[in-house]
Amino acid sequence: MATVRHRPEALELLEAQSKFTKKELQILYRGFKNPGQLSYEECPSGVVNEETFKEIYSQFFPQGDSTTYAHFLFNAFDTDHNGAVSFEDFIKGLSILLRGTVQEKLNWAFNLYDINKDGYITKEEMLDIMKAIYDMMGKCTYPVLKEDAPRQHVETFFQKMDKNKDGVVTIDEFIESCQKDENIMRSMQLFENVI
Repeated sequence: MATVRHRPEALELLEAQSKFTKKELQILYRGFKNPGQLSYEECPSGVVNEETFKEIYSQFFPQGDSTTYAHFLFNAFDTDHNGAVSFEDFIKGLSILLRGTVQEKLNWAFNLYDINKDGYITKEEMLDIMKAIYDMMGKCTYPVLKEDAPRQHVETFFQKMDKNKDGVVTIDEFIESCQKDENIMRSMQLFENVI
């Protein structure tokens, strides 16, 4: 199925839908279709399931437990929620993360934090993501951090973001707060010239 979908004309269509050139898409597809080159499990169908996604992430973060963060990230890439990330899903997400506008990147980030996809970020959702990030980075990376560091981080962020103090953060509150935060804005430009 995937080999049919990724004929040259399919790549041209994907080029029009993303911010990658045809050559970049070919390179990305080779890596996506055969991550065995990087000692990951192969996915010859051009579709990655959640277990493969977790395995790939564990290679990048061997010092911590990336399982939960990989789960949240997988759900953010799996836009049609069919339990698989196709090459198209992957490219559309990557295109936003690497070359999207600030608005597109913030929308994508909001979707990641909105775990149950109800249009709001709760403190619990933000805490779940934050704990997953801390777990992924590993205790050896942050030996001085206390156990309650993720919760403190969330409290600080939530106070800034929840403008009307109703206990949830809307997409407008999220975007407005992020745009006012210099560190967040700087970090969004870090990967713009990757690939």
